Amino acid sequence: MALDTSVRVIFVNRYFHPDLSATSEMLSDLAFAVSELGTSVTVITSRLRYEDGKALYSPSEIVRDVHIHRVWTSQFGRFLLLGRSLDYLSFFVAAGWRLRRLARAGDVIVVKTDPPLLSVMAAAIARQKGAKLVNWLQDIFPEVADALNFGGRPGRLAFWLLRPLRNWSFRAADINVVIGEGMAERLKGLGIKAQNIRIIQNWSDGSLIVPIKPSQNGLRMRWILQQSFVVSYAGNLGRPHDVDTIIEAMTLLSERAVTAPKDDLARRVMFVFVGGGAQRARFEREILARRLTNVRLHPYQPRGLLAETLCAADVHLVSLNPKLEGLIVPSKFYGIAAAGRPTLFIGAPDGEIARLIEKFQCGFTVAPSDGRALADRILQLAGDPPLCANLGARARDAFEKHWDKSHAIEKWDEVLKAVGSDTQAYRLAPRA
Repeated sequence: MALDTSVRVIFVNRYFHPDLSATSEMLSDLAFAVSELGTSVTVITSRLRYEDGKALYSPSEIVRDVHIHRVWTSQFGRFLLLGRSLDYLSFFVAAGWRLRRLARAGDVIVVKTDPPLLSVMAAAIARQKGAKLVNWLQDIFPEVADALNFGGRPGRLAFWLLRPLRNWSFRAADINVVIGEGMAERLKGLGIKAQNIRIIQNWSDGSLIVPIKPSQNGLRMRWILQQSFVVSYAGNLGRPHDVDTIIEAMTLLSERAVTAPKDDLARRVMFVFVGGGAQRARFEREILARRLTNVRLHPYQPRGLLAETLCAADVHLVSLNPKLEGLIVPSKFYGIAAAGRPTLFIGAPDGEIARLIEKFQCGFTVAPSDGRALADRILQLAGDPPLCANLGARARDAFEKHWDKSHAIEKWDEVLKAVGSDTQAYRLAPRA
């Protein structure tokens, strides 16, 4: 059942369809699904493309009955802190101006966290217009920046000044949707009431991403990987991710392949990186400096090739700086599970992804900075195909039961209907 026809849902995020960024694809899935349920949906986004800041999308269009308003922003790009900050600020102002013009009493405004602190602007406008507010937290800022030591001492002072406003925007929201249990605990620690928090994990589309056997994977054939044991990292290689442990494992396996030429397992291992990110340039420099031949690099692939891209691997790498547990949840894990592949997680053993891996027995966790342990796990899986296949099958089974898009859309529909209808039933019995 859809919301009352007089209620409109307005989503706000810097990227949206057809952009290939993770936040865009997640939001696009939800916006189109809500529209298909019969609800009026509007999206306020930028004209930017995640991978090409100079190429712009059209200012407005209607796609699958979703009204898309793309506002102007500066185009300095993601790789310089000042330029990124100006891009954030310009979207903050332009999106706020457009939201203030569009929002009306009774609308449900759903804001994501790109750019950071978008909830502050949306909370003020929602209060002014008599609209409802749902914060959809993919991360918690400024704690993420603080953990990564962005801005040094001036940054810490700025973050200290910003937190009261950010906390007010969380308290002002009808619901704060978070993507993990650790993030929910962080919000409770900030004084946000449990009844104003809802956990809806990120997801993947199980009809789009289905397991494909290596022998039937055209992309694996085109990349000439048929005889390799493929260890893949797909997506953004950013500052929150542990690159050094991966580089150490690659180096150890490369050296082993040279010094022990009869070691067939080490010679068969091929690392494949698909995507980009702030650390990709350093990663490429390390590969060249170490003269590593057991790695291949590819750009982001079209969404239509997502299943083939994920299924080109035998096992996938996921990593997260332990300082960021409860602040970020790597969403690539759910696509890996949809592809029926095991995960090797580099991060805290008691973290969100580590707990899921342990609960559903769909991979292994390796401590940060332990490249040798990572290399050993890779060799273990390369040498035991039944184990690798069994872990992958468990991943797909868990995905179908818990992380398929249909489950998440159902939970979102409950949230939007509860907020949009002004019912208090949801507040009295929140679901986790």
